[in-house]
Amino acid sequence: MSQSTQILLSLAALGLGTGAGWLHFRTLRAVSDRLLAGDLTAVALQVGRFAVLGLFLFLCAWAGAAPLVTGAAGVLIGRRVALKRMEAAA
Repeated sequence: MSQSTQILLSLAALGLGTGAGWLHFRTLRAVSDRLLAGDLTAVALQVGRFAVLGLFLFLCAWAGAAPLVTGAAGVLIGRRVALKRMEAAA
């Protein structure tokens, strides 16, 4: 794989990782609220959240080390964005 392709994949992984991380951590409150209310469908949602994030990271790993690292960094960036917005709303 050429270096320019690897760079483009890494940038795409960073952007998609940010979105995936934001979505993953944004939905955490909804899942936890449902669990506390006794709604057992939240367990399926939790498994789905992990499956989507795991699939994303698996695809990044399949693309190579650089996309995996930048995808994981994107997930951390998305986490930070989601938590900042939740703190601001509270």
